[in-house]
Amino acid sequence: MSKVITLLGSTGSIGTQSLDVCRMHGYEVFGLSANSSVDKLLAQIAEFHPKYVAVTDPAAFEKLSAALAGQANAPKLLKGADGLRELATMDGAGTVLNAVVGIAGLDASLAAIESGHDLALANKESLVTGGHLVTDAVRKNGVHLLPVDSEHSAIFQCLQDQHSAKTLEKILLTASGGPFYGMTTEELRGKTKADALKHPNWNMGAKITIDSATLMNKGLELIEAAWLFGLPEDKIQIVVQRESIIHSAVQFADHSVIAQLGVPDMRIPIQYALTWPERLPSPVPELDFAALTHLSIGTADDETFRCLKACKKAIRKGGLAPCAANGANEAAVAHFLRDEIGFLDIGRLVEGIVDSDTFGGDYTLADVHECDRMARAYVEAHI
Repeated sequence: MSKVITLLGSTGSIGTQSLDVCRMHGYEVFGLSANSSVDKLLAQIAEFHPKYVAVTDPAAFEKLSAALAGQANAPKLLKGADGLRELATMDGAGTVLNAVVGIAGLDASLAAIESGHDLALANKESLVTGGHLVTDAVRKNGVHLLPVDSEHSAIFQCLQDQHSAKTLEKILLTASGGPFYGMTTEELRGKTKADALKHPNWNMGAKITIDSATLMNKGLELIEAAWLFGLPEDKIQIVVQRESIIHSAVQFADHSVIAQLGVPDMRIPIQYALTWPERLPSPVPELDFAALTHLSIGTADDETFRCLKACKKAIRKGGLAPCAANGANEAAVAHFLRDEIGFLDIGRLVEGIVDSDTFGGDYTLADVHECDRMARAYVEAHI
């Protein structure tokens, strides 16, 4: 099955695993983008020979340009946020896979959709910050929005029977619980960056690993699930599944529950987003049920993990409240990774911004960016 892919965010964890899938199935890579990882990008260019490459960091763009100077068949380079958006719009790829980290991926998601591309979405912030903008654009342009996050892919897979999907009653959104599951607020108080980066199951980038430790990642996924599957927050139950084997489940009107299981490897949901509605052999090992002796189930503590509580508040408030929560979190996590604030300060700042205003009403893309700016300014004023 021939596929042509544009991959945004190719040097990150999701990006490199996406290229594993492309490599296995011989998919053509039309375009790549990265922020600043020039050495990784050069290796990817040498292997996959994309026609276009976008680099958002100006210094990295100049370094890559110099490295490719004089090379035959070098890709055309695109610079900055404008270059990223241009790459997302280009004809030549059937699917754009957006694995950019943070709100920086929103404009590219909208550009891809509005250009008529199917969008495989690993950038959860696109829906968190601009939910109705993205879903409205999908409907208007008649394209497919295909979830890449393991949890949302699991839900999507469980809903492929369209007749049963009409009777969807509840989503069971699973969480590993991160490295600090079961700890009290006092136990969390002294946790360091090194502690928070030790995820028990997944190998991810630094920002998303911190989000997993604070449970912010699960709050963002709850908001994303509400947009993807059309259920209110009180119909999305977060369940802690420590082994990360059950990736999520759905409950129907007759109270039957269907779950998707697999080893904790992102290449399964990445591949399904690229091959949907077909399934192909995967580079991932099979789940060995003979060795699977225990599956634990627990609950997520949103009193201790205030980021999760803040996200629940934000989706209930609606409007730009989820955008504000996301912006504050991105800023707070950046400070935490620089050892400038404590672990508990992240939740304090995210809940603080959500509680600071009503945030309701319709919004434009410009409003989203202004809200993000305001949320980051709030963090700077309250650290």
